[in-house]
Amino acid sequence: MSDSKIATRNLLDLTGKTAIVTGASQGIGAAIALRLGEAGANIVIHYKSNKADAETICSDITKGGSKAIVYSAELSNQSGVQGLVDAAYSHFGQLDILINNAGIFPVKALLEISHEEWKAMYAANTESTFLCTKLAATRMQQNAKPSECVIINIASTSATSPAEAHSHYNSSKSAVLMFTRSAAKELGSFGIRVNAVSPGLTNRDGLEESWPEGVRSWTQQAPLGKLVEPSDIADACLFLASPSARSITGHNLIVDGGMMSANLY
Repeated sequence: MSDSKIATRNLLDLTGKTAIVTGASQGIGAAIALRLGEAGANIVIHYKSNKADAETICSDITKGGSKAIVYSAELSNQSGVQGLVDAAYSHFGQLDILINNAGIFPVKALLEISHEEWKAMYAANTESTFLCTKLAATRMQQNAKPSECVIINIASTSATSPAEAHSHYNSSKSAVLMFTRSAAKELGSFGIRVNAVSPGLTNRDGLEESWPEGVRSWTQQAPLGKLVEPSDIADACLFLASPSARSITGHNLIVDGGMMSANLY
């Protein structure tokens, strides 16, 4: 079917596709896994240690009619990532979508960050994205239809508008953005699309209680006057993973309620 003849009702249909979502046991990752499952995709739910929540997400996806498995792996370790990719092929026979969501978000002043903490940040947020992309794309290019494969990296608005006490986080996510653009250039020859989604301040359990001043400041300044919800990020990923975005690659889709366009003063 030519691009011009894709039925409107099929533009967000992922039936028959297989997706890996890293860090999918809770929060943004869980929302993405659920949404892609609702669109018909088979889901490999990656988790590091939170098996119970990962299995709950898996159950919710299968109840909705899609297939899903859970898989634990250390993503800064090449053998762990290889096992994750192999699991997609051994269970579902293919891999079409990779969502690099796993990462960490510690807060610490620049002069207090140890070298080990700096390296741990980059291992979790940047090296994992590199390894997952490399090993997944190596297999994707061997698919019957590599031109339908998609990689989406979860970055952050902090990559371009850095927050205080986040120098290691800000810079690791900035690296993810440039890696996204670089990968898009190199993998485009295989038809593999690579994009990023940059969330703004995203709601989670206990956020308003633990950081009321931050939430208040955000909602007062953001043009839409609200926090981002995990489902908002999931919807952005569904769009980028779907035929609707078939000509989009190397792009960073910002989902922040308009904060990046708020007044500077």
